Amino acid sequence: MKYKLLAASILATLSTSAISATYQLTELGSSENAKHSYVTDVSESGHIIGVANGLYNLPIDTSYIDFSESIIKNSYSNTEDAFELSDKVITFTLDDIENNDAVATNSDAHSFMISFLSSISTNFEYQKISSLIGVNFNDSTLTEQPLFDIASVDYDGLTRSTTNLYNAVSEDGVSVGWGSAPYDKVLFTPDGDDEAETWFTHEFIERGIVIGADGLQVPLIPEFNEHGGTSRANDIIKTNSGYTVVGNISIDIPADRLENIEDSCDNEDEPISVCVNLLNSNISRGLFNKRAVKWELDESLNITSVEELGLALTPDEGETEDDAFISTALAVNSNGVAVGSSHTRYYKDDDIILTMPVYYKDGAVVDFINQEDDWQGGKALAISNNDVVTGYAIKRIEGTLRNKFFYHDIATGNTVFPNDYFSSSSSYGNDINSQGYIVGEGEVGVSDSSRRKEAFVYKIGEDKITNLNDLLPCYETDGETNYAYTMAEAKVINENNEIFGVATKTVEKRDSLGGIVTDIEGNIEFESVAVAVKLTPIANGEVENCAPPEAEVYERNSASFPWFTLLLLPLVGIRRIFRF
Repeated sequence: MKYKLLAASILATLSTSAISATYQLTELGSSENAKHSYVTDVSESGHIIGVANGLYNLPIDTSYIDFSESIIKNSYSNTEDAFELSDKVITFTLDDIENNDAVATNSDAHSFMISFLSSISTNFEYQKISSLIGVNFNDSTLTEQPLFDIASVDYDGLTRSTTNLYNAVSEDGVSVGWGSAPYDKVLFTPDGDDEAETWFTHEFIERGIVIGADGLQVPLIPEFNEHGGTSRANDIIKTNSGYTVVGNISIDIPADRLENIEDSCDNEDEPISVCVNLLNSNISRGLFNKRAVKWELDESLNITSVEELGLALTPDEGETEDDAFISTALAVNSNGVAVGSSHTRYYKDDDIILTMPVYYKDGAVVDFINQEDDWQGGKALAISNNDVVTGYAIKRIEGTLRNKFFYHDIATGNTVFPNDYFSSSSSYGNDINSQGYIVGEGEVGVSDSSRRKEAFVYKIGEDKITNLNDLLPCYETDGETNYAYTMAEAKVINENNEIFGVATKTVEKRDSLGGIVTDIEGNIEFESVAVAVKLTPIANGEVENCAPPEAEVYERNSASFPWFTLLLLPLVGIRRIFRF
């Protein structure tokens, strides 16, 4: 829906905004080596960072695999059945993979191994792989930014075994993120066995990092680093004396979790680091107590101070609370006020622990969402330089937990949940500028099968959001072909009201080796991919009329659609999902 009446209403209520005009969409670049690209942050001076996902030609090491084991034989049998159901003929055997290097030449064999390894990600006797990398955008070119990955000793290139969350960039191009250590292939002999087995171990689960504009890398090693400890770096700003970075760090391991480690991790059945990894992933709050933190660094990226920002509750000394408590800082503004989330107590029952949006200011942790209005979770994702916070909170609506975006003015203490697309739509406020414009995304769609996310912009003080797709062209330049892009997420808005985010478009489908996919009749197949984009306001633009008024059936007016979560594409929303 792109009607002139929408443009008229916007112009009537907003005087100098980005949404008083249409936008020009520009792709920021895509990688020849990956299917999807995403923006994670943009500085006011134009540095753009993000991530790419769906790497082609992920390296597969088969040298250690016993192809006679039932785990891989059963997986191959299931794949055979899937091919048969699709009226396709399987083009490889396990022998081809083992002896004929099929993973390098046969995309079906390569896809099978990727799927197999992904399905047993908690089995540390098999290779670990990751399809997500950090990238820098520069003049439509994507350059990979490794965090902790290193060159493999088993195949050409990096190990491709690390987590890579590339989160924020400062005005002069210093960036931050966090990731895991690369996995090493080691020999380990379980107690009672005579032969050594191959296992995959690594040094730490997660660690923050600062990367200078010149490439200098500074790991943010926590003071408490037993079993590697943990740290995350989520945001950075330039200061007069250097840089402020916020995130979280491990401070200790609760007593009950220490008992779990002592009882289970004896280096007999598996390496200790494998046991710690499994415990950390299987326990709901993990092994480590973590606290929001603020690092100060000088111009040379030397760490000058580390300040814990606190927790929104006071743990009891009793045995019932020997579990991990976590707070984190996700963003910081020029005033040094940080926002994020923290464990806190449910107001009706102290034994129930919630994760709620908070801000950190003057030594206090302020939990500002009113639980008595039935809010029971959420995160604060961004803060403007005039101390207005945005993010999302969680409430049960129509029987299902929904996420609803908000803004909170620290000066007044006022929290507002604006009207979004419709009452059962989940929505997120991802960023806010000093002019009061918030960008994010919300669910649209009138049925379970069509529920999807689309980007919005909202001006503080208005009563509804505006779908950014309503402010884009209806057609390509030929005037006939439908516009190629759909805005799925708006991640960043700068002070020029330029918006950066994620759009989807349809392209020729590629297999896991990067080759074009055709159907059984030889016709090229197509798929939807995520691309990083920039929206630039057009000064005298005009919202186009894409459909006759009688065609208008817009889901934001409904209040009773059944809820269904449908992820638009892999890792859309990755920054929000992983930054706790």
